[in-house]
Amino acid sequence: MSVRRLAPDDVQPASFALSPENERFLAAQVAKYPEGRQASAVIPALWQAQKQHGGWLPRAAIEAVAVRLGMPVIRVMEVATFYTMFNLEPVGRYFVQLCGTVPCHVKGALDLKQVLLDRVGDERHVTADGLFSWLEVECLGACCNAPMVQINDDYYEDLTPDLLVKLLDDLATGRPVKPGPQNGRVSSEPEGGPTTLSDPALFDGSLVGAWRSRFEEPAVAPASPAATGETAAATGTGPGDPKAAKPDAGRPVERGVADAPAQRAANGEAPLNPAERADQGNPAKATAVEPGSPSQGRPPQSEKSYTATPAKPEEGRLVADDKGTSPVAGTAPEAAPTRRDGSDTKPVGADPDASPGVAPKE
Repeated sequence: MSVRRLAPDDVQPASFALSPENERFLAAQVAKYPEGRQASAVIPALWQAQKQHGGWLPRAAIEAVAVRLGMPVIRVMEVATFYTMFNLEPVGRYFVQLCGTVPCHVKGALDLKQVLLDRVGDERHVTADGLFSWLEVECLGACCNAPMVQINDDYYEDLTPDLLVKLLDDLATGRPVKPGPQNGRVSSEPEGGPTTLSDPALFDGSLVGAWRSRFEEPAVAPASPAATGETAAATGTGPGDPKAAKPDAGRPVERGVADAPAQRAANGEAPLNPAERADQGNPAKATAVEPGSPSQGRPPQSEKSYTATPAKPEEGRLVADDKGTSPVAGTAPEAAPTRRDGSDTKPVGADPDASPGVAPKE
């Protein structure tokens, strides 16, 4: 936003006082707010002062509003210079604000701007007769009726260069003008009249209750699942469907809880008493499990792939006869050339203990 400054001193009036009508208006505005909050009425007070002074705010009017509301002058000055609705320099009797935002721009606002340049002059320039001045502003909110201008408090929409020239001529000569659309539209309906809801049957009452007919048609009984194949589709399996769980494949299946009181009662068994429950948790009273057949224990393995770990001889477990022999049968490596215990891949050192099974080099 550009810096907004007050008009030069040579156009500033020496004094300003609110009219009796505006004094009564301002008193009604102040009464809307709690005691000590009269500063909330600063915007309507400035607006009425601007209208009283011919459409712009001089310094004296800003100071008079500050005194009336008990505000510092700088606070009122901040409001007046912030809002572009307040004009800080003289304007014409008919102040034209031309909307130049995109909707109006694409609908011909540039042509209207050229009319104002030719008829009135540059922006903020007041004509010699004091009738007109103009300013290009941002969106005025009448996009449906673009392009448009605001003259004082009224909107004039659906303009063309010729319509704007005629409007300015009528204002200059004092002829009455009609705010709103200038091309014959009433508000914002499509040009040329309505294009929807044009069927007379919509308005003569002949269609009243017609919606009931579709609800009065006999209902068709739904087909059974067997006829539609829905049952087969729901129960059938395809190549990508998961298979049923198999206990022998290590996949869990749901099993009943055998020790639950309800389950034991359903099976006709007597429930466990507290003493029996305590015995089940006592390791000393646990029942010994007899060794089963070899097929119930570890799966059979060959002697080449499984040997007993050398341990204590007194416990009857196999041990190696000599250091460096194979634990498979206790034979020396040279006696079993087809078997290797890895000693020939160990580095050879000076210490025989560091390289078992291989003599050190001389």
